[in-house]
Amino acid sequence: MKVAVSSTGNKLESMIEQRFGRSPYFIIIDTDTMESEIVSNIGTGYAHGAGVGASQFLASKGVKAVITGNLGPNAYGALRAAKINAYTNFSGTVIDAIEKFKNNELKEFSSPTVPSHTGTGNTVSGRGQGRGRMR
Repeated sequence: MKVAVSSTGNKLESMIEQRFGRSPYFIIIDTDTMESEIVSNIGTGYAHGAGVGASQFLASKGVKAVITGNLGPNAYGALRAAKINAYTNFSGTVIDAIEKFKNNELKEFSSPTVPSHTGTGNTVSGRGQGRGRMR
């Protein structure tokens, strides 16, 4: 199975990057053969949607699981849509994460803790709120 780990560097001994969407690298490891591929995260250059872009990129690489520090709600939704399992709240090295994954010692992420970032977030337009009265 191909597992992607968010990484601060381009080595198996690198630390896990806590920010999934802004991770500089992903190290993709085939847990059957332990062969690895180091890829730069294309999402780091996105002004918006870095986590979704990273999720889609990893899906195109055939990844079936992701290990990271933190995962935003939009990235989580994109991973779910791609049928990629996510494991979060991990700190340590990439190789430590893979070993814990292989030994079934990681807990799968099941729901985001904050709502997704959709729409403008503006609930009041600012027009007509004062009704022309002065006090």
